[in-house]
Amino acid sequence: MMEQSPFHRPARRLMSDMNVVPYIDVMLVLVVIFMITAPMLTQGLKVELPEAAADTINIDSEDPVVITIKADGSYWLKQGSGKDKRLKLDDMIQALKAVEQSQPKAQILLNGDTHVDYGRVVKLMAALQQAGLTRVGLLTVSPES
Repeated sequence: MMEQSPFHRPARRLMSDMNVVPYIDVMLVLVVIFMITAPMLTQGLKVELPEAAADTINIDSEDPVVITIKADGSYWLKQGSGKDKRLKLDDMIQALKAVEQSQPKAQILLNGDTHVDYGRVVKLMAALQQAGLTRVGLLTVSPES
């Protein structure tokens, strides 16, 4: 019989189970990251749209141009998926003319706060009409029935 050497270890049984604890830790970190960043992904200006029972409009162009009038009377322009830019009325009309030349089928949507001065909306609509921009729609919220 062979004598065992003092340096010989007994054979260890291989472990075939996967250790999932590190994966759970990574998953929890990702969940926290997504919970923090998800509210930041929604972009847009906060306005209270007026409620009105109106037919929905068909948006023909891929990226409509949205003009927002906030309650403080400031004008904001958003083209496609770009960011909102604050502009004066004259600069807004120039930017919209440039959009009309590059995209003749572009649709303009007016997003006005409920508390905005009616005169501001009329000024904007008159300026759009004088600039020859006729494809304009008004955004509203459907009233709850």
